[in-house]
Amino acid sequence: MKPFEPAYRRLLREGELPERARLAWDALKDCNLCAWDCHIDRTHKVGFCRTGAEAIVSSAFPHMGEEDPLRGFRGSGTIFFSLCNMRCQFCQNYEISQQGQGRTASVEQIAAMALQLQGLGCHNINFVSPSHVIPQIINAVAIAAGAGLNIPLVYNTGGYDSLAGLRLLDGIIDIYMPDMKYADPETAQKYSKILDYPARNQAAVREMHRQVGDLRLDEDGIATRGLLVRHLVLPDELAGTAEIVRFLAEEISLSTYINIMGQYRPAWHVQERDIAPLNRPVTHAEVEEAKSLARRAGLRLDQRRGWSARLL
Repeated sequence: MKPFEPAYRRLLREGELPERARLAWDALKDCNLCAWDCHIDRTHKVGFCRTGAEAIVSSAFPHMGEEDPLRGFRGSGTIFFSLCNMRCQFCQNYEISQQGQGRTASVEQIAAMALQLQGLGCHNINFVSPSHVIPQIINAVAIAAGAGLNIPLVYNTGGYDSLAGLRLLDGIIDIYMPDMKYADPETAQKYSKILDYPARNQAAVREMHRQVGDLRLDEDGIATRGLLVRHLVLPDELAGTAEIVRFLAEEISLSTYINIMGQYRPAWHVQERDIAPLNRPVTHAEVEEAKSLARRAGLRLDQRRGWSARLL
């Protein structure tokens, strides 16, 4: 069997990775890297994401709480970026995503984090909340790849991504793991302050799948390349699970992996302001109904962790 090679190694070998890093940095000066399309010069000011030329990193460590194909036996090497291009009123990590808890990190420091996580034996490098720091990620990958980085890269996003940003990542990211949070734009506006989330999210997932295809696993069940979707069940069917699983089954692939997540609980503004119906956890019945919808759409649910797949 041919040894696995991460996508970015080919770009490095062909001399394209440094040029891609340069193009990404230039894009920072007229930013359309996420779906807000702010078009401001982030080398001098900040946009909706409140992040300029330097990323803010909250933490970097081997994560054993990710999906089985990512965490494997030695963990997923997560690098958590602070701040976010969404305003989810129920965010359980609001100290990081909304309040910006963390420290600024240069691209050289991010590269060093990735190399350290590889040295610890992590199966991949998992960039969490990356949509607003694509140039910083690509430049860090170019440095780290030149210094020996050789494990898959995961793009772990809230799902409000632009096609322009994703196309810069084509041939660099091995595994895309987007959220699909909502099917209804009014619900997205009310609870995450983004009216066009469903349309932009679906376009992004199409592009991600075009780049990497269905999720592929090695002989140990560890993901090497492909798409893995996350979907958080919300009270009173607010997430639009039926429409989301239909979209994946009919417009992406029946082999799509989807993690139906049942851990919703009230947090941040929803908890502070007692906003119904999000002011309660989801019930067991609601989670089971979401899983049933995934099955009826043609996806096969893995009972251990709730991510589904139809293997080729």
